[in-house]
Amino acid sequence: MNFTYWNWDTFLDALPFVLQGLGITVGLTITCYLFALVFGFVWTFLRRVPNRIVNFIVTWTMEFIRSTPPLVQLFFIYYAWPMIPGIGVTLSPFASAVIGLGIHFSTYVGEIYRSGIESIDKGQWEASRALNFTTIDKWKKIILPQAIPPTIPMLGNYFIIMFKEVPLASTIGVAGIMLMANSYGAQNWAYLEPLTIVGMIFLTLSYPSAILIKKLEVKMNTRFDKNATVKSTKKGAVM
Repeated sequence: MNFTYWNWDTFLDALPFVLQGLGITVGLTITCYLFALVFGFVWTFLRRVPNRIVNFIVTWTMEFIRSTPPLVQLFFIYYAWPMIPGIGVTLSPFASAVIGLGIHFSTYVGEIYRSGIESIDKGQWEASRALNFTTIDKWKKIILPQAIPPTIPMLGNYFIIMFKEVPLASTIGVAGIMLMANSYGAQNWAYLEPLTIVGMIFLTLSYPSAILIKKLEVKMNTRFDKNATVKSTKKGAVM
């Protein structure tokens, strides 16, 4: 039996080839993440519409998206959507990946936003009404400034998760590092080295990000604990 062993010459030859897709992988991750952050607000506000039918449709849609593998969603958008009569649109692989992964992760981001908004004290909502704020001013000046900061660590974790899910886009032709590694392997019949490079890249970029987000989470928790202590002290002094 013939076995293929590690070859440093192949590794060095594959490295620049795989790195050609790094910019696309990082760019796709950032674009998908920004899309998810924006579209997450859409889910959040739709769920707050005081209508049972709208709430049912939105909740069911979000559950359906979360329960469906993102790979299936990518295939549907890229391959099946163009075939739908009347509404079918042909998209590029990159655009399909942004829409597919962006919408998929926006459902999770929307839940994070919702948890942040629901954590706002009832008195803050009453204060905005007492001050006769408009709806826009209420959200912009009172609710969102208090709701978003505590969710930053969770949003950061989903950024890392999305970065690790982006290689799925290689299945529809996005020329990221995963597709470049597979292409090199097919051309040279050597998959061990290029796929190892892909793993090293993800480890090199993901691990420091995870540590940074963990530190940010500790810092945010410390800050909010201090604020809570100050508020409790002031409340006790007034009483």
